[in-house]
Amino acid sequence: MARTPAELVGAQSVPPFEITVDDRTVTALPGQSIAAALWGAGILAWRTTRVGGRPRGAFCGIGQCYDCLATVNGEPNRRACLVPARPGDVITTQEGHGHAGLGV
Repeated sequence: MARTPAELVGAQSVPPFEITVDDRTVTALPGQSIAAALWGAGILAWRTTRVGGRPRGAFCGIGQCYDCLATVNGEPNRRACLVPARPGDVITTQEGHGHAGLGV
C-alpha cells in the first residue's frame, strides 16, 4: 500500500538536467518551465524592451503578459513561463521584438 505522497501519485525520482542560458549552464528539474529554471538559478530578466532596452522576465507566470519572451533553441518569442525546460535547451536573451536577424 502506498504511504507517501510521492508513492500515492506514482511519482518517480528523475535527475536534474542542464540547459544553457546566454552561454551559462543552468540546472533544471523535470517538469519545470524555462522561467522556473531561470528563477531557480537567480536569473530574473532574459528579455529587453524595444524602447529603452529595459530588462524583463516573468511577470504573470501564466502566459498572458508576454514579458517572459525568450529565444529558445533559435526560435524567438517563446513564452518562458509556458515552455517546459528540456535537457540541452539553449536559451538566449531576447532583445526588443525578437525579430532581429530574421529580416523582419
